[in-house]
Amino acid sequence: MGNTDTKLNFRKAVIQLTTKTQPVETNDDSFWDQFWSDSVSTVQDFFTLIPAAEIRALREESPSTLATLCYKAVEKIVRAAEHSCRTQEEQRIALNCVRLLTRILPYIFEDPDWRGFFWSSVPKQSHRNSPEDAEEEKTQPLAYVLLNTLADLLFVPEFTVGATKKGPDQAEDLSSVDSCEYIWESGVGCAISPPHVPQHDLHRAEILKLLLTCCSELIYLPALETPEANPWVTYLTSTDNRHALPMFTSLLNVIFAYDPVGYGVPYNYLMFTDSREPLVEIAAQFLCVCVDQDVTLEGPEEISSNLFVNYLSRVHRDEDLAFLLKGFSRLLNNPLIQTYLPASCKRIQFYQELLVLFWKFCDYNKKFLYFVLKSSDVLDVLVPILYYLNDARTDQSRLGLVHIGVFILLLLSGERNFGVRLNKPFIQRIPVDVPVFTGTHADLLILVFHKMITTGHPKLQPLFDCLLTIIVNVSPYLKSLSMVAANKLLHLLEAFSTPWFLYSNPNHHHLVFFLLEVFNNLIQYQFDGNINLVYACIRKRAVFHQLANLSADHETIHKALEKKGLRKQSAAAVATAATVSPSETETLAPGKDAEPGTLKATLAATPSIKRMTEETTPLPTAPGAVAAGAWSEIEQAGNEETLDFSAIAEKMKPPMRRAPSSNDSVSVSMSATWVPTPEWVVSWKKKLPLQTIMRLLQVLVPQVEKICIDRGLTDETEIIKFLQHGTLVGLLPVPHPILIRKYQPNSGTTTWFRTYLWGVIYLRNMDPPIWYDTDVKMFEIQRV
Repeated sequence: MGNTDTKLNFRKAVIQLTTKTQPVETNDDSFWDQFWSDSVSTVQDFFTLIPAAEIRALREESPSTLATLCYKAVEKIVRAAEHSCRTQEEQRIALNCVRLLTRILPYIFEDPDWRGFFWSSVPKQSHRNSPEDAEEEKTQPLAYVLLNTLADLLFVPEFTVGATKKGPDQAEDLSSVDSCEYIWESGVGCAISPPHVPQHDLHRAEILKLLLTCCSELIYLPALETPEANPWVTYLTSTDNRHALPMFTSLLNVIFAYDPVGYGVPYNYLMFTDSREPLVEIAAQFLCVCVDQDVTLEGPEEISSNLFVNYLSRVHRDEDLAFLLKGFSRLLNNPLIQTYLPASCKRIQFYQELLVLFWKFCDYNKKFLYFVLKSSDVLDVLVPILYYLNDARTDQSRLGLVHIGVFILLLLSGERNFGVRLNKPFIQRIPVDVPVFTGTHADLLILVFHKMITTGHPKLQPLFDCLLTIIVNVSPYLKSLSMVAANKLLHLLEAFSTPWFLYSNPNHHHLVFFLLEVFNNLIQYQFDGNINLVYACIRKRAVFHQLANLSADHETIHKALEKKGLRKQSAAAVATAATVSPSETETLAPGKDAEPGTLKATLAATPSIKRMTEETTPLPTAPGAVAAGAWSEIEQAGNEETLDFSAIAEKMKPPMRRAPSSNDSVSVSMSATWVPTPEWVVSWKKKLPLQTIMRLLQVLVPQVEKICIDRGLTDETEIIKFLQHGTLVGLLPVPHPILIRKYQPNSGTTTWFRTYLWGVIYLRNMDPPIWYDTDVKMFEIQRV
């Protein structure tokens, strides 16, 4: 009853604040102290008792009162920090002011007239001792004062960290505290693990939530107006923040030392409260935001000015890199843990933030990337990514998760070691609905990609070129594909080479070029181990002959399009373009769709593969070699009279707020402005890299037919044995140079990641709902 009365008193104070016609005096401490009194004790109380409508009304009708409330809250936090939060009352006041600002800040940021408020000078404070002190304080923006104080609070003994000195008289002055001695967890740069105090975790999490809220100002700006640098992040990651190094190290270590399973006691998470998980989640989100910068717009000097990025790029000791990789592996594999007891292990939910961090680590720290790839440990990251891709492929609310998984694999595939590691046999049991196979991790990757293309959500179509680029990049190193994977590759070629599909879009032929390049790489560089693929090519030789003899006259093009009724381009249509043989038929559960009413954040446009990658080749081979990069020539020839390759990505992009047209209108205009011509078909058909495959078929098909007739063979295993003992040495064209398309940093990917990250942060912070129902402009929140 008493608790209800105190909350009622707090509610009355809020009503009094929003209904006063005259501004409240700034020196009326008895009134202002009601907002950080012991009437409320949780952040949920502040969100419940201070409605959004009243904050907006206060902002519009009594701006000076709202400004005073913010000044007073910051002043109270500063005072508590100056006294090192020695008493329980000071700690309570500091936390309540943190909660209050977390509630108010989004409504200040959403109004353009208020955005400069925290960057204005702090007014003269009554507790200052001299005019000089007041003048010095006034020259510093309120944002700097708040950020400096919050950084201090993260390392306050007996409040957010354990004390080295005991007793109330031994409290340390924060200005003299060496925060490097108070790193939260052992790991990178710290060998000693401090005692775990759950209360400290809760206090850290609340302060980090406010810091994250401060950094969210840019989500209230339209995407085109987003500044290159977030001023809040710029200050926090600069030398002006004396706690930058211990902050970075504490965030890093607390994330990657976290073990959600612990000692493995079944259902332990139901018996004990895990105070560490909420801290790890918010720490991962905050670290992602702090290392978010567009490296394409800044030189080395600007890059080094972000100390968090600087520190991240300089992690180099093997034990530190092993600690990080082990942490990534442990946390990303958490959803794949299978036990005999249902739901007996704790499941983490912040894997999207982990994937963003993994991308940033590989992008900024090449030593980490090479460390990941130098052993089979990279497969401990690959398998969970493939699990997430497969699981989310039909869920419209998780398309961003699919994108980031594909982007990471594209980055890894640019390195030779990744392709080599894929040859390790796959013996793990994971909940992925792909056909049963006996093979390698490369087989798993191909089967998951096939599943995404044929049964994924239609809006995944902009990723088809990325998926095939990944397979192209690793194909020269794949020693042995299973029969199942080989058949799936042939099925994709059969689907993509269907005339109606090729003629329905100016860029669909690129997919055929990618697949032909895969076959060429496997035949030229890994023929001996890929007899399954050779046999599959022989079985499906009609597909290659159809491509070689593709008609290019007006009548054939018209009939092909008319036959399919100009059906919509979609992944489902691709799946039905070719029939699947009985041996390939699958009776497996589809991916999970989103629950009705699920919230999702829209994404920025997917960058085209040409913007995301650069082509690298070894020394040129002798004249007459098949050009592995022929598709780029086709693109140049095709673009002279057709749309840009990024048009597919634009067409499939979810509608953004205030967009003038919908997906359908873009699709209609695209169909209306482009018609396939015989000249266009000839321009790319003559460059199809079919020489190697056609030569292979020319040599082997007669041999196989002869042995089948002579020996009466009907069993494919006998035919495969025959092919294993054959050779094509001297019969195939000169091996083409291996062409690898490596990821290169670009502004399009940076914008995509920033939009995706803040969409994840928005949706993951619903308790309390920090940004819910505010006027966000960076992306749009939609219900599935």
